[in-house]
Amino acid sequence: MTFHEHPPHFAGIPFHSGNIDNARWAYRLASSTDAIVLSEMQELEAVLARRAEASGAEIKRGRPLTDFHQTADGVTVESGNESFQGKWLVGCDGSRSVVRKFGGFEFAGTEPEFTGYSAHVDIVDPDKLNPGRNLTSQGMYLQSQPGFLVLQDFDGGTFHNAEQPITLEQVQTVLRRISNTDVTLSGLHIATTWTDRARQATAYRKGRVLLAGDAAHIHAPLGGQGLNLGLGDAMNLGWKLADTIHETAPEGLLDSYQTERHPLGAQVLDWSRAQVLIMRPEPNARALNAILRDLMETRDGATYFAGRVWGVNTRYDFGGDHPLIGRSIPNFEFTDGTTLGEIMRDGRGMMLHFNGNDSMEALASEYGDRIKFISGRAKEQLGLNSALVRPDGFVARASDGEPDESSVKAALRRWFGACAVPETP
Repeated sequence: MTFHEHPPHFAGIPFHSGNIDNARWAYRLASSTDAIVLSEMQELEAVLARRAEASGAEIKRGRPLTDFHQTADGVTVESGNESFQGKWLVGCDGSRSVVRKFGGFEFAGTEPEFTGYSAHVDIVDPDKLNPGRNLTSQGMYLQSQPGFLVLQDFDGGTFHNAEQPITLEQVQTVLRRISNTDVTLSGLHIATTWTDRARQATAYRKGRVLLAGDAAHIHAPLGGQGLNLGLGDAMNLGWKLADTIHETAPEGLLDSYQTERHPLGAQVLDWSRAQVLIMRPEPNARALNAILRDLMETRDGATYFAGRVWGVNTRYDFGGDHPLIGRSIPNFEFTDGTTLGEIMRDGRGMMLHFNGNDSMEALASEYGDRIKFISGRAKEQLGLNSALVRPDGFVARASDGEPDESSVKAALRRWFGACAVPETP
């Protein structure tokens, strides 16, 4: 079930593209991919599944995990009468993660304030409901498309936690109370409930077991941050785990997954909590909501909120002086029309040098097929001369002038370990 909410928002308060100052984002190209890409979940899963299978993965569906055991050398996963052996286990099994529970991961956080409803219904008298998002003295209701409703009922999550069946009568009762109307629903096609419970695993790894996505963190889906956060976990962990399995990872590389991703997860949870706070049906929240609404109508306000929601401001702390280090590499377009995004689809590290440099190319070649050397002029280079880019697209080292060979070597060792070709004495 898909609900489209336009324009993007914080706690239901929209920020408009006309108010956003893109010039503040020095490393986001005007030609980059749109900040918002709408996609059905089924389509996204199909694309990822095709990519995984093309890369050699075998996907086994319909096999629930019933237990697992890990040793110093690997993990045995039980699924009913079947068992599977692996070197590592990554729990990406959602908010009620069995891997997290069986693994004994602490899941710390805060309890919900509301039960959220997402429902596709038939409405007899839709004119009784105001269009768009409506904050009322009893909660919030949104009709994003005809018959597609989102409700927030501030009941402390009681209905969701009770795991009761969602009936037409229940949705109508909640909608009438929140909207303060006698609107009538004649049909319920599909419905689900959710809450603003916000919890995060205190550790993303225990031995050979790791967590990612909703298994590692849960929060209200306000603003659609959860999917991006989970995909970011997968991108960050995937290449590090692959290098660990292939025994090419430098010491501590796998631990950097927790170091980099846990703080971002914590930020999103607080972002969610802040939205819930100013959506509460009480006078103090309404007053704060009004102030934030005024701020988001300003250029500074809209730019700040857009940068947070769209991930433009995401930056890991890798150290180093260049402001691009720790950020996602811009999607540079070369003079032949090729984009960096297309070049990076093979998931390898990359040494980028716009002007070509024999010594940098030689350093990259020492890592065999793990790092490719890319040179050529781009239509917009943002003053950049060269960059070392991790497989997940984040910049490990950058230089506006000619790079210092010793610092490039240090960055290579930090993220890619020892070179595949022994150095000549």
